Amino acid sequence: MKLALFCLRFCMVTFLLCTASFASDTMSIDQVFSLAKLQGSGRLTWWGLNIYDATLYRSANLTSPEFALDLRYQKSFKGISIANRTAEEMKRIGVPEGQAASWGKQLASFMPNVESGQNLTAIYTPKQGTIFYHEGKQIAQIPGVDFPKAFFGIWFDQKTSAPKLREQLLGQNCPPPLFSETCD
Repeated sequence: MKLALFCLRFCMVTFLLCTASFASDTMSIDQVFSLAKLQGSGRLTWWGLNIYDATLYRSANLTSPEFALDLRYQKSFKGISIANRTAEEMKRIGVPEGQAASWGKQLASFMPNVESGQNLTAIYTPKQGTIFYHEGKQIAQIPGVDFPKAFFGIWFDQKTSAPKLREQLLGQNCPPPLFSETCD
């Protein structure tokens, strides 16, 4: 009886903590566009190591152009390493080397070091471009449409280096309209 009561209390506390964590994850997203809706999530692993958990949020209206990608890191990384890897992934999907290097430098100028358990969130809206958050606090904004196509293309372009994660993020839905990919 005591064990069952302990398990019930443990489950209730775990549920409350998970709900509070989800609410804080979407707080910065809800500030930019209302009614954020989870579209999909998955985990990036590399050689058996868990790198981060990724979550795609969309507007309640899937034809709306706004979307957000939240990355909760499972390992600690230096900001410069994240920026350099981002530039490499951009080149991999077809961004010209010079442009990827330029955006990599721009990212390096604001990308923070992350510790395991921390998150980085990138939100795209046509009027504002891409807004970056670290642990719910805005750290940068890059206007325009070319950068987000390259940046978010790392996850949503068909040439992504992580096709399984892409599939998990998109679920049964199409990529955000920014990618103008036809869907069946």
